[in-house]
Amino acid sequence: MRLVLLALIMGTLSIGCGGNPSKKDQQEVKADQELTDDQLFDLIQRQTFDYFWDGAEPTSGLARERIHMDNVYPAHDKDIITTGGSGFGLMAILVGVERGFITREEALERYEKCVSFLETSDRFHGAWPHWLMPDGKMTPFSKKDNGGDLVETAFLVQGLLTVKEYFEVGNAREKKLADRIQKLWEEVEWDWYTKGGENVLYWHWSPEYQWEMNFPVGGYNEALIMYILAAASPTHPIGKEVYEQGWAQNGKITNDTTFYGLRTVLNHYEHDRSPVGPMFWAHYSYLGLNPKGLKDQYADYWELNENHALIQYRHALENPHEYKGYGKNLWGLTSSYSMKGYAGHRPDRDLGVISPTAALSSMPYTPEQSKDFLRYMYAEQDSLIGQYGPYDAFSLENKWYVPRYLAIDQGPIPVMIENYRSGLLWKLFMKNDDVRKGLKKLGFSSENIDDE
Repeated sequence: MRLVLLALIMGTLSIGCGGNPSKKDQQEVKADQELTDDQLFDLIQRQTFDYFWDGAEPTSGLARERIHMDNVYPAHDKDIITTGGSGFGLMAILVGVERGFITREEALERYEKCVSFLETSDRFHGAWPHWLMPDGKMTPFSKKDNGGDLVETAFLVQGLLTVKEYFEVGNAREKKLADRIQKLWEEVEWDWYTKGGENVLYWHWSPEYQWEMNFPVGGYNEALIMYILAAASPTHPIGKEVYEQGWAQNGKITNDTTFYGLRTVLNHYEHDRSPVGPMFWAHYSYLGLNPKGLKDQYADYWELNENHALIQYRHALENPHEYKGYGKNLWGLTSSYSMKGYAGHRPDRDLGVISPTAALSSMPYTPEQSKDFLRYMYAEQDSLIGQYGPYDAFSLENKWYVPRYLAIDQGPIPVMIENYRSGLLWKLFMKNDDVRKGLKKLGFSSENIDDE
C-alpha cells in the first residue's frame, strides 16, 4: 500500500474525490499489484532529484555532501558542499525540468546562483577542491587534500558543460549563463596537474603541500572523464601521450581478466588486485559521456560497463557467502556507507551490504535486472526508502541500515535512469564541440562524435 501512497503523493496515479484513490485506481492496483515502469521511474527520479533541489545547500544552491535524516553527522559541518556531487546534481536538475518537476525558469535561476558561487569560490589553478563551505572557502577532505581536486573538478565540469548545451540556444539570459560556464571551463588548468610536464595527470595539488599526496591517476577507475576533459580543454589541454602513458599505462590497461564468465575488458587489478571495481566506476564518467558505440584503441566502453554490471548481478545470483536476500531482485555493490563506516563494496570484498545506486544507476546497461531491483525496493523493502529515495545502503544479512544519503550516490540515479529513458544527458554532453574534439584527439570513435 505504501507504494500506492507514494505514487499518489508524486502524482503518478490520479486521485478521486476526497483525496483517496478512485475506485478505478483501486481496482487497477489490486489487479496487478504494481505500478508501471514509467510510474516507478517518475517516482524515484522525483525523489532523488529532490535531494539536489529541496535538499541543496541554500547559499550556493549546490549539493550537500550528505543528508542524514537522523540528524547525526560526523565532525564535518552538515552544510559542507561536494563539488563532484554537485556536478551530478546539476544534471539531475535538468531531469527535473524535462520531467516537469520544476520549470525551465526555476532551473535557470538556480543555475545562476550555482555559477555565481563557483565563480568566486576557492580554486587552485582553476580546479575546485573536493569540499567547499557555504562562504566559498575550501575545507580539507583530509589533511593534505586542501587544494585542487582534479577528479572532482572533472565531475563538476561534466555537469556544467551539459547545462551549457541545454541553455546556449535559448534566450539572451540563458546564453549569458552558457557563456559564464564556458569561462569557468576554460579557466581549469588541466595541464598544470601534470606536475611540470609528466605524462600523467595528478589527482591533487595544494599550495601548502604541493604534490605531496602523490596520486598519479592511471589504470582503469572512475576518472576516465578527467582525461577526456583534459584533452578537450580549449585553453589548457594535455596531449594524447598523457592519456596513453598515464591513463592507459602504455597499454597495460588492457590486461583484463574473466570473472563470472565475463571479460572485464580493461584491467581493474592495477590498484589493489581486485578482479572488478565498485559499480560507480561504470557511472560517474558516463553520466554525460555516452558509452554506446564508444571505442578507442583500448576498449569497447559499452561492453566494459555492461559486463561490469552483469558480473555484479551474477555474483548476487551465485551468492557465495549465502547472504540473506541476494538474488535476481537484490544485487549491486559499490562504495557506500556500511556497518563499518564508508567502505568500497565489490564482489571480492562483499560485506553483505547492498547499495541501491549500484543497480539503479546501471539501468542503461542492465535494464531488466535493474527494474527488478527497483520494483523489489518499492514493493517489498519500502521501509528503506525515504524523502530522497532509497537510503544509501543496507544489509538484510546484518539487519542494518541508516536513514542517510550521499550526493555522489543519489546523483547518478535520476541521471542514468533518464539516459535509459531518453538519452537526455548523453545527447547534451556529446553535442559539446570541445568534448567532441577532445575525444577525436584521443582516438575515440562513436556515431555520437562522427556524425558531423
